[in-house]
Amino acid sequence: MVARSAMQITFLGATGTVTGSKYLVRAGEKNVLVDCGLFQGYKQLRLRNWAALPIAPRDVDAVVLTHAHLDHSGYLPLLIKNGFAGKVYCSEATRDLCAILLPNSGHLQEEEAAYANRRSFSKHKPAQPLYTVKDALRSLAHFEPVAFERDIRLPGDVDLQLRPAGHLLGASLVQLQSQGTTLLFSGDLGRPNDPIMVAPAAVTHADYLVVESTYGNRRHDAADPKDQLADVINRTATRGGVLIVPAFAVGRAQLMMYLIHQLKAARRIPDVPVFLNSPMASDATGVYRRHRDEHRLTVAQCDAMCSSAKIVNSVEESKRLNEMHGPMIVISASGMATGGRVVHHLKTFAPDPRNTILFAGFQAGGTRGADIVRGAASVKIHGEYVPIRAEVANLDNLSAHADYAEILGWLRHFETPPRQTFVTHGEPDSAEAMRRHIKEELGWNTSVPEYRDMVQLDGAAATPVSDEATSRVG
Repeated sequence: MVARSAMQITFLGATGTVTGSKYLVRAGEKNVLVDCGLFQGYKQLRLRNWAALPIAPRDVDAVVLTHAHLDHSGYLPLLIKNGFAGKVYCSEATRDLCAILLPNSGHLQEEEAAYANRRSFSKHKPAQPLYTVKDALRSLAHFEPVAFERDIRLPGDVDLQLRPAGHLLGASLVQLQSQGTTLLFSGDLGRPNDPIMVAPAAVTHADYLVVESTYGNRRHDAADPKDQLADVINRTATRGGVLIVPAFAVGRAQLMMYLIHQLKAARRIPDVPVFLNSPMASDATGVYRRHRDEHRLTVAQCDAMCSSAKIVNSVEESKRLNEMHGPMIVISASGMATGGRVVHHLKTFAPDPRNTILFAGFQAGGTRGADIVRGAASVKIHGEYVPIRAEVANLDNLSAHADYAEILGWLRHFETPPRQTFVTHGEPDSAEAMRRHIKEELGWNTSVPEYRDMVQLDGAAATPVSDEATSRVG
């Protein structure tokens, strides 16, 4: 039997994929779950959302969220539904955004299950949601917001501190300390020169580090994304087409509105109508006003961003957009075209070559967004294949994730190397490339964990636990 150390970590998600972020940290006899995200993309990953965790939810003593995106928070209502009774620690802005994102996630799952049952295209009879709006609303009572840079004692004498990570309002670097050992999670690391978000906080020390690698094998395009966006809009408007922008309701939707406002003010694009077809994105935009210390926008710029698009609230209004003609711009969740109102727009507008589908960030493998960007001739939506004849554009440099060079720049603030760095939250090529960059350029001890790997954090290096021990946690 392996002796208990200061901490032990089990990787329950974000290994070999950018989704499903979950890290189980055991300190003494207590269990802390860092992130509680949904798996997205490939079916074999999505099926993990329905499988039992290797630890009973009632045996998890606390949850800490790095940020509000569903691949980091979206499993939480199910965890609570299945027995978790502790507190969920996160930044104040993350709490505010989860109050928007989680109920909407429950609503979409209920809506999609009902749609599948009406159209009879699900293999399950009847199709069921993973959780409901009611489950999501119930989960919000567990949230315990924490100010940045403030030490909080968690169960098991574990000290927690959050620091700004950029990337998204409320996004946090999560530091856990137990028995003198420090474990740091980067979460999703923002960019140093993001147009809206502030740069990630510099960190000088951690004994162990878990770092993301979404863009671990590439650099962002150095071109000005505003120039590229103007070109796409002008090309589409000249054709009289419709520009469909699948965008995350929190983060990318606001950036798109801000850039479009700037381009219109500079008369670099025509004054075409812009529709924000996501009440959730509209609600999230208001959070930017409440947390002005976390982004670069002034009050006037926030107001301009908020007023740059017509908000589409009702389902009836959303359906009417599909009957309209271009030129016009429709921004609608979700960012990887996995669900929501944007898939109905794709069914209508993707077959017409006058139109354009514009993605504004990373597309996880197995998602419709990834298939479309890769050049698929058609994609399956609601049980039928829809031809993709519209122009497809992807502005990678609008991503809120640091690329590998920007991650290395952040890592260089460390005064001494961590004993071990774990590279996660990347598809296999990206994670392995990030491991090599860190090893070759910084000389750090670095590894890429696999799903359900369990590691003791003790001594001069992390110690893997035997395969037999990884079959059960707690």
